[in-house]
Amino acid sequence: MIEYKTLEDTPLDRIHSTFVESFSDYQVEIDLPLEKLGSMLRRRGYTPELSIGAFEGENLVGFVLNGHRSWEGQPTLYDCGTGVVPEYRQRGITKKAFNEVVALIQKNALQQYLLEVIKSNTPAVELYRKQGFRTTRSLSCFQIEKSNITSSPPPDIIFERRPIEELDWTLLKSFWDFEPSWQNSIESMTAVAESFEAVVARAGEAILGYGIIETSSGDIPHFAVQKKYRRRGIGAGLLRSVVQHTESDQAVLLNIDDSCTSMHSFLQTLGFEHFIDQYEMLLSRPG
Repeated sequence: MIEYKTLEDTPLDRIHSTFVESFSDYQVEIDLPLEKLGSMLRRRGYTPELSIGAFEGENLVGFVLNGHRSWEGQPTLYDCGTGVVPEYRQRGITKKAFNEVVALIQKNALQQYLLEVIKSNTPAVELYRKQGFRTTRSLSCFQIEKSNITSSPPPDIIFERRPIEELDWTLLKSFWDFEPSWQNSIESMTAVAESFEAVVARAGEAILGYGIIETSSGDIPHFAVQKKYRRRGIGAGLLRSVVQHTESDQAVLLNIDDSCTSMHSFLQTLGFEHFIDQYEMLLSRPG
């Protein structure tokens, strides 16, 4: 018999074992050692008392790991990861766990539930739609070998490392063409600031652009140039500078809003591969 309960009493190493098994046949290869899973969950605001595990006896066979923050001014739950180990699939575990999550949302007066799902994962997309989720936007993911980023920076631009804690977010947000997804939000980066390096592009004291990279994975959650300084080689030079701060052989930009065609064109011009498409989906006031 499967029992559903929250995860505040379940240690991370048990969750990790089930996570690895559940995603062993996922559409995208996931290399996530225990330490990296812990960092990922902290980045996304993981809240175990608002997360659900499916247990058979003492064995964790499925989970919905949730983060909790404000999103667009509303108290929101975010799906950090949902999985079921292969031999327990086709038993309705995900649907039952989701119903438990909805009960938690109601009990804790939360307003909405946010997630991302790979577009080609049709069963998951259809399940979420049947549960009342609506698609809020379409997102694309890009990757490139770090060695293929060879653009020369403009000679009059200085590329300078800055601690995330010292960034002027009021200024930098004015460079954005779209709001970052949950995992790329300012709150997500500052939650694990030690995992990132930031680089600003400046002329004199004026900041013209910035980029942030996760040193272990090559994930670039933020990359933007002030609008009036675009098409001058600053973006390409900034990207080349940013990737010097990761030990990974690849650079990855996840969840680029598809409405931002200029960013898509920029990345593809530099040789980035467009490798995954996702939906961002939202369930408002469930139940």
